[in-house]
Amino acid sequence: MTSLTQRKYVPKLATMQALCELNYAHVLKILPDCDTEALKYVFAVGDTLTYEIRIIESSRYTSTLTVQQTTKDMPAYLTPSMTVRLYHDARMAEVINSQNTGALAPSYDYPNIKMRQRNEKQMVNIFLAEWLHFCLSLKPKVASEA
Repeated sequence: MTSLTQRKYVPKLATMQALCELNYAHVLKILPDCDTEALKYVFAVGDTLTYEIRIIESSRYTSTLTVQQTTKDMPAYLTPSMTVRLYHDARMAEVINSQNTGALAPSYDYPNIKMRQRNEKQMVNIFLAEWLHFCLSLKPKVASEA
């Protein structure tokens, strides 16, 4: 009987920082008022699909956003959603929570009880980059949450 041992996944810090810097730059292009709480930006794709960014918290050095897709004919638990923290002093944006599953660790052993990928944090940040790139081609509607 042979033992299969896998090396622990170690995230590449430089790659992750570059991705977070790219995400920050894209957020600033999309949301020029990212330091204003109680704003919601809506990006419509056709009649039934929208993407929403809500600014839920803002302070001098950080802002927190929720990013979610809404579809009229699909239950909320099947649509992508994430919480993103903007670090204004470092000029980085990082996904801190995805699908309401709690904080993301830098890496995971695999298999694990929640069946997260070894590089789950990097993958959700790549997904955010792709999502933001798509939203750059759309014109947002700005709505106040008052």
